[in-house]
Amino acid sequence: MKYLVTRLSAFFLAALMLSASLLSCTSTTMIHTVPEGAKVYLNDEFKESHSYKHSDSAISGTSTEMTFKMDGYQDFYTLLSKNEQVDVGAIVGGVFFLFPFIWTMGYNPSHSYELSPLMP
Repeated sequence: MKYLVTRLSAFFLAALMLSASLLSCTSTTMIHTVPEGAKVYLNDEFKESHSYKHSDSAISGTSTEMTFKMDGYQDFYTLLSKNEQVDVGAIVGGVFFLFPFIWTMGYNPSHSYELSPLMP
């Protein structure tokens, strides 16, 4: 009986750690523009016309092209890189399951971009 309890405990601990490492694969950030209301494009695909919550499960070190457009302002181009913040859950999961190491970095919680007015 003691052997069975030990095995079940080990199984549940492993399942808990695996689920935690898989959940940590997704990284999320809030995108804001100044002024508010710019159109947000990720990889040339329209997403929103206000603050945008971006989530993905891309691996560490990947980048996403971002463009912000608003009438009366210059288009703003930048890259959102998934290498800004260490994800402790992925590191802990990686110690036990190896594959989560490719998700050890994530995004900062928020990003703010200021658009420049067009010159007359």
